[in-house]
Amino acid sequence: MSSHLREKKRNRWLVTGGAGFFGVHMCRGLLERGQSVVSFDIAQFPKEEQLDIVTEIGDIRDSRRLDQLLKGVDFVVHAAAALALVDPKEIRSVNAEGTRLILDAASRAGVQRVVYIGTTAVYGMPKQHPLYEDAPLNPMGPYGVAKAEAEQYCIATNGVETVRLRPKSFIGTGRLGIFQILFDWIESGKRIPVLGNGTNKFQLLEVRDLVDAAFLAALYGRDKAVYNIGAENFGTVNEDLGALLDYANSGSRILHVPSGPTKGALRALEALHISPIYRWVYDTADQDSFVSINRARQELGWSPRFSNIDALINTYAWYLSYGKEMAKQSGTSHRVAWKQGALRIVKFFM
Repeated sequence: MSSHLREKKRNRWLVTGGAGFFGVHMCRGLLERGQSVVSFDIAQFPKEEQLDIVTEIGDIRDSRRLDQLLKGVDFVVHAAAALALVDPKEIRSVNAEGTRLILDAASRAGVQRVVYIGTTAVYGMPKQHPLYEDAPLNPMGPYGVAKAEAEQYCIATNGVETVRLRPKSFIGTGRLGIFQILFDWIESGKRIPVLGNGTNKFQLLEVRDLVDAAFLAALYGRDKAVYNIGAENFGTVNEDLGALLDYANSGSRILHVPSGPTKGALRALEALHISPIYRWVYDTADQDSFVSINRARQELGWSPRFSNIDALINTYAWYLSYGKEMAKQSGTSHRVAWKQGALRIVKFFM
């Protein structure tokens, strides 16, 4: 079957975490490609999203429910995850054990392939860049450790084909969470603290580029292969954040702050549970962080459409028009605001 015909064939897809930030985009992207889509999530599918899909509510750790839902499914995009602000035991239960249960159920149901949405956080903080897929793993924190464990389940399973994606932090319409804090400060004309001198390169990713990669990985990725996914065009923190501030034109500007004392303060606030900024965020903020995407380009035929600056400006523009209404709800997912806690006091002085 030719590549064109294979992409046009109508298959049945199950998207776990389908009501989340990435999941909604994945469901929409599959519909645009003429696919049959089932969303499975512990949360209700967003009312503001009008998609012609089947929406199911439930927990990926419910094996009996998985057996029912996976009947007749060709591909699974497994994106369901507990994020870093959740209790560590819950993170491991959902992210690691939940993945094992998905793989077992997919094997029993005869699913062709599971595309696992991982994270580049499994690499930790190596000094050499760009990072390639064969770099040693040194995950940080409960989230990174659980995601690395989930990858091992993907490698070990024999009953279903698996492809793993390691995306950089991805943003786009619908993304709030930690980026809502940034956008709120920018709109308010506040100075934006940047750890260190801001000359480090920090690669991001537009969510629609991740959707493209997941679709192509399901059809063309090698069984048990792993692919880094990130923007091709990105600059330093000063350059990319500076471009966003120029676009916003709110009077907001970069404020360089010393890394050591700032990280110490953020660590203390995190320990007191009065700041949403967790270790992975502040420890990597002044470091180079970018991956090679050559393998995905060569093997999947994937190519990112959006630069860091595109992704930041598109997301901020969406936030001003629609995101502030969504931000009236708070929680721990990417589609709601995160409570700023002590950062509100810091914002006042910025």
